[in-house]
Amino acid sequence: MKACGILVLFLAGSLVARADDDTITLPELVQGAQQWAQENLDTNVLNALPEVDERAVQQFFREVQQRFQGDYVVDIAALRQTAKIILPLLESREETQPYAAWLRARMDYLDVADEIRLTIPPSKVETNQPPQPVPNPTPQKERELWVKKVSGGPWPALAKEYVPELKPIFAAQKIPPELVWVAEVESSFDRRARSPAGAAGLFQLMPDTAKRFGLSLWPRDQRFQPEPSATASAQYLKYLHDRFKDWRLALAAYNAGERTVQKLLDRYKTRSYDAIAEHLPAETQMYVPRVEATLWQREGAKLEQLSAPLS
Repeated sequence: MKACGILVLFLAGSLVARADDDTITLPELVQGAQQWAQENLDTNVLNALPEVDERAVQQFFREVQQRFQGDYVVDIAALRQTAKIILPLLESREETQPYAAWLRARMDYLDVADEIRLTIPPSKVETNQPPQPVPNPTPQKERELWVKKVSGGPWPALAKEYVPELKPIFAAQKIPPELVWVAEVESSFDRRARSPAGAAGLFQLMPDTAKRFGLSLWPRDQRFQPEPSATASAQYLKYLHDRFKDWRLALAAYNAGERTVQKLLDRYKTRSYDAIAEHLPAETQMYVPRVEATLWQREGAKLEQLSAPLS
């Protein structure tokens, strides 16, 4: 019952995130979510649905954002059970399918975070002392976990269509074409994917990044077009490697932002990804080794051995 209440919040809140569609109001979204519930959920569950308001929607999304952008990977595990309930319901409704695509591409994060949680021995709680935060896995441990997680997994359904089409685009931008597999991690090659934070398309480009690399957001959002979005993503990855001189750091910046990575490099006086990995946002700590494991699984390519972009 609690999960169904959260579902209504998620349906409404996710659609509110569609900043480029000003024809939908919050009351209409809430009404639509509640109507769907009336048509698809048990009456006893309906009676338990709480009243929804804008602040409740915002609070739910703040929690999601806080855990992904928080300090500790294990905290993401708390989202796992709710996400499993929400995902099929989002997929069942056409207007929420872009958010379902985004969430589905991130379910592996929740599984790996939960696996990490289960391997942590109980901590000793001292009297009158707050519990200590669970330390993050080392970068090497993360890499091992992700190789195990993606090993043997099938290609996403649409990868067979998009990979041959998009590899030449990456090559034309003078970066390794294997990096097209970033799209599997970002969207499972579902170009409809849209995040509640505003990222969109195969490569989950934020609006400012898309415009920075020449994409138009209106009247047609080119982030949802495979070739333009691949070109912009490749250009951005090339720029990031030119700046940080390392593919792991470039990927970390692609996910967490350039300033986040630069600040950590400056703080710890290093140029090494491994030296800052455990201090990156929780999602980024898993994003980089996940891309790395995906490249190895799909191409037999090691990230650290990929060539630098050509001038």
